[in-house]
Amino acid sequence: MSSTAQNKSDLLTPEAADLMLNEIANRARAAFPDLSRAKPEVKTEALIAAAAEIRAQSDRILDANTKDMKEAARNNLAPSMLDRLELDDVRLDGIAKGLEAVAELPDPVGRVLADWTRPNGLIIQKISVPLGVIGVVYESRPNVTADAGGLALKSGNCAILRGGSESSNSSTAIVNALRVGISKVGLPKDAIQAAPTKDRAFVGAMLRGRGQVDIMVPRGGRSLVERVIAEARMPVIGHLEGLCHVYVDRAADLQKARSITVNAKMRRTGVCGAAETLLVDRSVASTMLPHILGDLEAAGCAIRGCPETQIIWPTATPASEEDWVTEYLDAIISVRVVSGIEEAIKHISSYGSGHTDAIVTEDQNVQAKFKAEIDSAIVVINASTQYADGGEFGFGAEIGISTDKFHARGPVGAAQLTSFKYVITGDGQTRP
Repeated sequence: MSSTAQNKSDLLTPEAADLMLNEIANRARAAFPDLSRAKPEVKTEALIAAAAEIRAQSDRILDANTKDMKEAARNNLAPSMLDRLELDDVRLDGIAKGLEAVAELPDPVGRVLADWTRPNGLIIQKISVPLGVIGVVYESRPNVTADAGGLALKSGNCAILRGGSESSNSSTAIVNALRVGISKVGLPKDAIQAAPTKDRAFVGAMLRGRGQVDIMVPRGGRSLVERVIAEARMPVIGHLEGLCHVYVDRAADLQKARSITVNAKMRRTGVCGAAETLLVDRSVASTMLPHILGDLEAAGCAIRGCPETQIIWPTATPASEEDWVTEYLDAIISVRVVSGIEEAIKHISSYGSGHTDAIVTEDQNVQAKFKAEIDSAIVVINASTQYADGGEFGFGAEIGISTDKFHARGPVGAAQLTSFKYVITGDGQTRP
């Protein structure tokens, strides 16, 4: 590796960052033809080998994560971010299993998405193809390193991964394991590369790198995603934040409402699918809210409520207008009493981010209205918002949750990391 591509903590000039990206992107583009043409069984073997290498290098990866955790603690990283950052044997095995799950998926490349024959005899096929070189910028969560690398490989794409500085050691160790694994079956190790620097100037180079990077995927806090969307000179797949809601309807089953709300908020508070706002129909608020809020408080959740909520639950902190637009990513939930399904939909449409929203109700007409009128990437009926996850969708893993309305929406798995081309087959036809 040349001197411009070595790990360095000093500030990079934009010119130096561009040179660094150029070296990495050139290696990715050199690797792309072999990867894009790789047979499905070879990619499957590569992912299984990568998972095995994650397990074989577990001590090294966990040691690297310990360094990141100590540094993060010294920098007073928020508890929710520490939770995202931390690895242990169980989480590391989950990373390996995620790669194995991706390996078992149908190959998304080369699928005939549609075909038809024109009156002149021309046969037209729409066939799935890789996107090219994918740049992924993310914060804290080292598991994203394996998810993104694995999904990119399955879909025939090369990946340039730039994790947050707080997860630098962990992400580098994981990438090294992935590269060793895929090279063991003959695929080019440069199909998966990590940014060789923690300097933020490298992110700027990636965003300027149109022609070197084909698509950008940001995964992290609002400021990161906003920067990528604003500065990227190539298409972006991403979401700003997960302002997720649970609406408890007047026809809700109380036990379902209790268990779903607690799980949606508290299973993992730092994920984008965690519920941030609870809406409850006024006609059942006095009977259901005490049970639901009691469960939440017992689980360690702070309650911020509207005036009606405070009457029912006097220990609730008054909710401000800002609470309805805050992604807490913490053990905090805002609660509002609404007049019914119409007001619930209006609240979600006004304050939500189009990520994931859930309803708890046994009324099928209300379910149908919620499904039809909530314009979110994921709409959930009588289940937790924390099912907003590629693995839970059967995608093996995800590179993120897209709230965009073009190309990909919802969990972005291997199939969503493909585009398509048209192939026309004729028998000597010429256009009159």
